[in-house]
Amino acid sequence: MLALQWIKQAKHIMDVIEDTQLEHIKKAAETMADSIESGRWVHTFGCGHATIPVEEMYPRIGGFVGFHPIIELPLSFFTHITGDMGIHQFLFLERTEGYGQEIMRSYDFDSRDCMWIFSHSGINNLNIDVALESKRRGMKVIAYGSAEASKVKQTRHSSGKSLFEVADIVVDSCAPLEDAAVSLKHHVDKVGPVSTLAFVTTVWLTIITVAEILEGRGVKLYIHPSHNVGDHTAMDRLHEALDEYRAKAKLL
Repeated sequence: MLALQWIKQAKHIMDVIEDTQLEHIKKAAETMADSIESGRWVHTFGCGHATIPVEEMYPRIGGFVGFHPIIELPLSFFTHITGDMGIHQFLFLERTEGYGQEIMRSYDFDSRDCMWIFSHSGINNLNIDVALESKRRGMKVIAYGSAEASKVKQTRHSSGKSLFEVADIVVDSCAPLEDAAVSLKHHVDKVGPVSTLAFVTTVWLTIITVAEILEGRGVKLYIHPSHNVGDHTAMDRLHEALDEYRAKAKLL
């Protein structure tokens, strides 16, 4: 089965992340823990399939308050694909310089916040704009993506820098730049992308580490509980977490 090639590649990427990225993940987690402990936010941002790790972390069973997802609907893949909000429009917006600053005008940021950006290649203007604007506002920028492999690609941004060159902390997703991992006999393009699995792996390695750090500092975590198999107090804990999120959201 060709599918076993995908599993083999996925396992290999997870092993490489474990072997090479844990120290970088710990550094990123320390920065995030500092923001959350100070009562502020870890803002999370991505475009296209890189919105998936943003949506994975919160609200999510096993996630906790402190992570603020910034997802613009035209920049996600929850679109009509063709016609209005189509792929062509998405690609145009992702590569349009200046759009990132306009997105950030809609929020109140603080220098105690940090910005966590997901981008497979790190070369598109929107992500770089968000990173540059975040740094201008005094925030630390944390970038996750295929940093080493993408060094062969030229940035599209007028600054001449990629997202990974702008960021203060970089965690390499260790996914191949072409993303898809399985070849077919009679087709040019491969199938079976692996970058999303790599992103989600690094997300939970990071968030669990943030939780470990904060618990060690005596910080209460407002964890999103299971509302399907939890005990009779699960809904109380869910409401407590949502109340905390609502209170913090007033800072935005």
